[in-house]
Amino acid sequence: MTAMTYTEYQSVQREHRAMSAADEARWVVQYAPLVKRTVRKLGSHAGGVLEADDLEQLGLMGLLEALRRYGEPDDEFEYFALVRVRGAILDELRRQDWRPRSARQGAHRLRSTERSLRRELRREPTKEEVCDALGIDHDEYDQLQLDDCAQAFVSFDALLEEGSDRYERGCDDGIEHQAMQRRSLEQALGVLDAREQQIIQLYYEFDLNQAEIGAVLGLTRARVCQINKNALAKMRKHLVQH
Repeated sequence: MTAMTYTEYQSVQREHRAMSAADEARWVVQYAPLVKRTVRKLGSHAGGVLEADDLEQLGLMGLLEALRRYGEPDDEFEYFALVRVRGAILDELRRQDWRPRSARQGAHRLRSTERSLRRELRREPTKEEVCDALGIDHDEYDQLQLDDCAQAFVSFDALLEEGSDRYERGCDDGIEHQAMQRRSLEQALGVLDAREQQIIQLYYEFDLNQAEIGAVLGLTRARVCQINKNALAKMRKHLVQH
């Protein structure tokens, strides 16, 4: 008798974990709150292009895809599903190109000016310095930060989804690739300072939105956005390099 290969074993395991339509429906109901929490957090980035009900439908489709790809849920499933749910929503937001052209142009000007000042000053520019360079007031600056932050969240979530796909292709075992991605994210968190780690934790682990984080930490929404954007940029750089 020929011994079963590892790939064949994993194929059998996936077949064993396959679910009936009734089981799928039961798990969808159980994990529906995860979809609602995700919609609540991402809704502020939708810019009115999609209603909450539309976002929930997209999230439920992502959840169903996660169930079909992962199989019977276990302790590691929720994180796997979260990446798929967020990915389904953000894919549609990218497709809809939800930000007005003026917002995209403003965010680009902000990033370009910050980079130029960073090179010139050899440090992070202050809010006042950026405002002076752009010829805008603090309120306009805050709005540019919020517009740019929306893109930063989308870009980072796209990276997480790509990472999930990459680990999944490299590992037949769903639990193994989830563990690999978690280790990579933990290492990326290590490059952040304490305040950045705190904001990332409140957003991704405790499901607080930017306004709620600001209330907890005594910061404006724009300041939370700026710190979060910088933190995500550091993490993204680390994940790409590793």
